[in-house]
Amino acid sequence: MNLGQVHNVYFIGIGGIGMSALARYFVANGKTVAGYDKTRTDITEALEALGVKVHFKDDIKRIETQFLDSDTTLVVYTPAIPNDHKELAYFRNNDFRVLKRSAVLGEITKDTFCFAVAGTHGKTTTTSILGHLLSECGVEVTAFLGGISENYNSNFILKGTKVTVVEADEFDRSFLTLSPDMACITSMDADHLDIYGEADALRSSFVEFSKKLKTNGKLFIKNGLPLKGITFGIEDSSDYSVQNLKISNGSYVFDVKTPTRLLENFKFNLPGRHNLSNALIALAMSVEYGVPHQQLAKALASYRGVKRRFTYQIKTDRLVFIDDYAHHPEEINAVYQAVREMYPGKKVLAVFQPHLFSRTRDFADDFAKSLSRFDEVILLDIYPARELPIEGITSEWLLGKISNPNKKLVQKPELITAIKQSAAPVILTIGAGDIGEEVKHIRHALEDEKVL
Repeated sequence: MNLGQVHNVYFIGIGGIGMSALARYFVANGKTVAGYDKTRTDITEALEALGVKVHFKDDIKRIETQFLDSDTTLVVYTPAIPNDHKELAYFRNNDFRVLKRSAVLGEITKDTFCFAVAGTHGKTTTTSILGHLLSECGVEVTAFLGGISENYNSNFILKGTKVTVVEADEFDRSFLTLSPDMACITSMDADHLDIYGEADALRSSFVEFSKKLKTNGKLFIKNGLPLKGITFGIEDSSDYSVQNLKISNGSYVFDVKTPTRLLENFKFNLPGRHNLSNALIALAMSVEYGVPHQQLAKALASYRGVKRRFTYQIKTDRLVFIDDYAHHPEEINAVYQAVREMYPGKKVLAVFQPHLFSRTRDFADDFAKSLSRFDEVILLDIYPARELPIEGITSEWLLGKISNPNKKLVQKPELITAIKQSAAPVILTIGAGDIGEEVKHIRHALEDEKVL
C-alpha cells in the first residue's frame, strides 16, 4: 500500500492510546483525519483541538462525505472494536482499504530504521524512554507511545522520519506485522489467554516475533528468557548490566556495563527496579545505535515518566498518593517493590480495579497473592472493556481469595469515603480500566481534607 496516495484517514476507535498516536502522525503528514469512538475523553478532545472531527455514535450518517471515497480513504480500526460495528461493516462491505492499527504501523515503519519494544510488561515506559533519549540526542525520530509522556504531554514524538520507535504489541499477535532493525523483549509472562489459550502459545508468538528482525538486526532480551540475543539485567552478568547501583535523594544513580566498557554516572528519577530495567534496555539500544554516552546520561536524567505509570498525585511528608496502570499480577508485584523501596515501614492502601473478566479468571490466585502483600486492599468491580460478563467471575469472588483480612469491595460512589476512612499514609490506585478517571476526584477530595 502506498500511503502517499491516501488523502483521508478514518479511525474506528480513535480515542485509543495507540490509535490516537497514529491519528496525530497522519495529521502531521497533512492528511485529513476523522473518526469514531464510544466516549469523549481528554484524548479525543486533544485530537479535536488539532482539527480532527470525532463523533461518538456508531452511525454511517455521521461520517463526512469525503471519507466515503474508497479511492482516497484509508480506514484504521482497533481489535477492540466488535465485528458487528456498523461503520466497520460498511467500510468492509464497500471495498475500502481497512487495516488494523498494527498493519498501518508496519507500513509506516518498513522504510525507516525501526526500534520495536515487545514484552508483556514495560512496553510503554521503555518506548517512551527510548523515544525521549533519541529525540534529546538529536536523532531524527518518530515515536508512537502507548501512554502520555510527561515530557511531551503527548503519546507522539515527531523529530524526524529516519527512525521510528514503536510498541510491538503481543495482543492479537499484532507485533508480527513489524520488521524491526532493533527489537527488545522485556518479559514473556502469561497474559491475553483469551487470545492465546495457553501460555506456551504466547511464548511461541514471541519466538515468531524474534524472527521478524531485518537482516543483521539486533535482538535484546531480558536475562533469563529462553531466546538468544543481547542480554540485559540489573547487577548481573548480562551483556548490558546496571552496576554500582545507589539511591540518592529518591533517584537511582548507577553505571552501565556494556560488552566493551563501563559507562559511568547515570541518573534515573523513576522508582522501582522494573522501571530501572526499562531504562537500561532503552540505553542499551541507544548505545548500539551509536548515541554518545554523555548525551544519553543528560537525556536520561531529564526523563519524567509516563502518566499513570507510578505517577505521583500527592507527595508530601504526611501523605503520598500514587496512580499506576498495573493490571497483571507481575505488574502489581513491581509496583509493590517500588513503593516498599521508596517508603519502607509505611502503611500502604491499594485500590485495585480488575481489568477484563477473562484476565481476572485466568490469574485470580496470582492477583490474590499480589494484593495480599499490601496493608489494606479496596477492590472495585471488574472493568469489562471489550468483554461480556463470565458467570461466577466477580470482584467479590476475587476478594474471597485475598488472604489479607484488611480488605473490602467498594462501589465507585463510595470510593472516596472508603479511602478517607483509611489511616494509610501511602495510597495507590491500580488498574487499566476507568479507575484513571477517578484519580483527579480522589486527589481533590484528599486535598480538600487538608490532610497534607
